[in-house]
Amino acid sequence: MVKPTRVTNNIRALRFAHHEMTQAELAERIGVTRQTVIAIEQGRYSPSLEIAFRIAHALGVRLDDVFQYPNPEETAP
Repeated sequence: MVKPTRVTNNIRALRFAHHEMTQAELAERIGVTRQTVIAIEQGRYSPSLEIAFRIAHALGVRLDDVFQYPNPEETAP
């Protein structure tokens, strides 16, 4: 079983805000498969830094508009 990543993302919302871009279109623009985009979007896979930047560029936004990582101080019990 694959452990979900703690990195969250807004890819789906950003795709729809960007002329309703499909997963296949995003995958083609960033040079990965549609299955990879699905896994990233669903939080089952964290992209490499290079792919993360490619996603942000393809969507016309900053990297931290796409991906978020929880602050350890906010998640501590």
